[in-house]
Amino acid sequence: MGAMFRSEQMALAQLFIQPEAGYSAISEIGEVGCVQFRDLNKDVNMFQRKFVSEVRRCDELERKLRFIESEVRKDNVRIPDVVDFPKAPNPRESIDLEAKVEKTEGEIKEMTENSVNLKSNYLELTELRHVLEKTQQFFSDQDEANGYESAHKALITDDHNASIRGHLGFVAGVINRERVPGFERMLWRISRGNVFLRRAAIEKPLEDPQTGNEHFKTVFVAFFQGEQLKSRIKKVCVGFHASLYPCPSTHKERVDMLQEVKTRLEDLQMVLNQTEDHRQRVLMGVAKELQNWSVMVCKMKAIYHTLNLFNMDVTKKCLIGECWVPSNDISTVQKALGDGSTASGSSIPSFLNIIDTSEMPPTFNRTNKFTRGFQNLIDVYGMASYRECNPALYTIITFPFLFAVMFGDSGHAIIMAAFGLWLILAEKKIAAQKGKSEIFNIFFGGRYIILLMGLFSCYTGLVYNDIFSKSINIFGTSWRVNATTLPPNFTVHTSSDSTVELQLNPRENYQGSPYFIGLDPVWQVSKNKIIFLNSYKMKLSIVIAVVHMIFGVTVSTFNFVHFRKRASLLLEFLPQILLLCFLFLWMVVMIFIKWIKYDGSLDGIDTKRGSSCAPSVLIYFINMMLFSGTTSATSDCDTYMFDSQPLVQYILILGALICIPWMLLGKPIYIICTRKGAKKEIAHVRSNGDVIPNLEMTEVSTNGSGATLEAGQTIKHEEEEEEEEPMSEIWVHQAIHTIEYVLSTISHTASYLRLWALSLAHAQLSEVLWNMVFQMGLTVEGYIGVVYIYVFFAVWALFTLAILVLMEGLSAFLHTLRLHWVEFMSKFYAGQGYPFEPFSFKKILDEEEEGAE
Repeated sequence: MGAMFRSEQMALAQLFIQPEAGYSAISEIGEVGCVQFRDLNKDVNMFQRKFVSEVRRCDELERKLRFIESEVRKDNVRIPDVVDFPKAPNPRESIDLEAKVEKTEGEIKEMTENSVNLKSNYLELTELRHVLEKTQQFFSDQDEANGYESAHKALITDDHNASIRGHLGFVAGVINRERVPGFERMLWRISRGNVFLRRAAIEKPLEDPQTGNEHFKTVFVAFFQGEQLKSRIKKVCVGFHASLYPCPSTHKERVDMLQEVKTRLEDLQMVLNQTEDHRQRVLMGVAKELQNWSVMVCKMKAIYHTLNLFNMDVTKKCLIGECWVPSNDISTVQKALGDGSTASGSSIPSFLNIIDTSEMPPTFNRTNKFTRGFQNLIDVYGMASYRECNPALYTIITFPFLFAVMFGDSGHAIIMAAFGLWLILAEKKIAAQKGKSEIFNIFFGGRYIILLMGLFSCYTGLVYNDIFSKSINIFGTSWRVNATTLPPNFTVHTSSDSTVELQLNPRENYQGSPYFIGLDPVWQVSKNKIIFLNSYKMKLSIVIAVVHMIFGVTVSTFNFVHFRKRASLLLEFLPQILLLCFLFLWMVVMIFIKWIKYDGSLDGIDTKRGSSCAPSVLIYFINMMLFSGTTSATSDCDTYMFDSQPLVQYILILGALICIPWMLLGKPIYIICTRKGAKKEIAHVRSNGDVIPNLEMTEVSTNGSGATLEAGQTIKHEEEEEEEEPMSEIWVHQAIHTIEYVLSTISHTASYLRLWALSLAHAQLSEVLWNMVFQMGLTVEGYIGVVYIYVFFAVWALFTLAILVLMEGLSAFLHTLRLHWVEFMSKFYAGQGYPFEPFSFKKILDEEEEGAE
């Protein structure tokens, strides 16, 4: 939990690795996934780096694997998921992997080419078979029209008829069905109507051997006269991508050719079946290894990309890299370096050296599956500055609680909690599924948030005594009907569907002790229910607002103490907390005094403490800010809640006014004083001649490269001191900060009234939905009433889920998010850091999978 309170401490480390051990060492670090490397070759082009040829090899392997995967998916072969990801192959294994992938690609390409050729031949023979079958009918019709039977056409020798038919030529072929109308129009235009076209549709679609798509085609025969017209027709056929096939003019030749084509088709079909079986066996074997190959290539490419971030020393015998690493994981990284050196067989061990730096490290908050959702809510607003207090720790409790204040219905909360619990119990099964929608992924990522919001809402629903807009009487009501106070003509309706509503008066109707927890169920049937709940929830919202904001300002002290800004405790935290307490905490105190002092049961008994004399806290607060007096409601009531209240209010408002110049002037004056002291100290040190240069030279000569960095840091600090922020800008920034805080104390307090507004809106919408929909099904008696209940319950349940649970839940979620981002976190959270992005194989593979989807 320490990592949740504040981001983990980071260290800048230098890695010294032997070139032959670099690949294995980076592979082990990638498996650990706790190091963020820095690019030491920013001025070097990506194509001029040392390992660019290896990266290109990996790119070529990825291209080949994508081709293999596309062929596997084209044949609908299932690719099994990888349970245990393999490690990155060593250089020898990578050569074997490259050979395997290349051999597999060549084999699949060869099988694909053979399959395409066989399918092309099969398509041509199939189209020729259809041409011969369809044209047989055309020629039979023509012979019958001439008075000859087609079976005896070859036995009749009529030179006159033969000469006439000899002048007519024909072209037969196959064309796509959607191109037939345009094909006919073009033939008509080029021949001026001198072409006779006969066509017949092929019932079954034919498969394209290149793409695998199926197309419906049509057989045609075009009769013409003359060679010139024949050449024109063939050009049109080429333009419309029609396939032309030879068709004999005699019946016997057509029959013989058709029989030969069918025989060839049978033989070709047998070859195709054997080819497909062989292809399936090969692809199924490849599919089992495909994911492992992809993972290994992805890891290889990531390793070489990382090695390109390293720098080579002058002797070219050592790889030098810089990285950010969590302090708690330094031993893990050292072990990974040792394992990498051992795996590569290097005799010289790799080592890690921690260096000092003034650069701000990245922010790393270690999370688990429970805290990750809450941390994501904070990171969306802005990444925390390094070692800044992390709001996610407090958000685990405050976020579902503020949501529950607005979503206080136990019935709706049970539905939400059940949904969150189902996501948690089935998280392994759901996480293994691929292709989930983006919206569902959002719900799944926040499953623990949904569960807590549902559980907290169950509690607030119990406090509000609200379950599907109805109240339940668990502990027995403390209100009774006083018959003496009823009107003389009061009668109770005998109809079972009518509800008697009474005006609840504490003096006349309240008896016994308060309800054990939450609201008394009798308020469900009272006329003044809205008035009571309106006052109760509004004051509750103010109390929660002040407590939440005071807590936010208090958290800022942890940042001031950690970053050693002791003066900010006095110049920023103290005036801010006093201003908040003097004004709005006093309002909360007045609310509690009013609740305790004034009692409705004392009306007519103690006039000064009865509800008629209960003052308005808001009027008190406004008059306090305007320095004006307050008048009592009646002459019998006290003007103030206690005697010294005017003096206390004057002291509080005077203290609040003092806090404003305190915030405005304190910090700039302190900066002016500290800068004068720092300049005197620098002048005193520089008066000692060349002491500082001698010290720097000594450090460089004794400590080597590390001391050089320290000397550079010294120069960097001096430059920062020379380029300090002007005082004019500091005055302007402080004035803006002071005005913003003073105004935000008012606006932020008013912003928390959304807790009151959304809580009332949710309760009233739920009650309206019950009365206008489901209650209609309860008014019908008899057997037909069962049908009415079934129908209206279905409608009521649908609207409950769609409107009250989903839409109202989303609205309450967004308002809760705003209260945390603006009203709470603005008191202590800067959010100006940058995230820690470690070199992790798991993260890289997850991103690859998301990109593929």
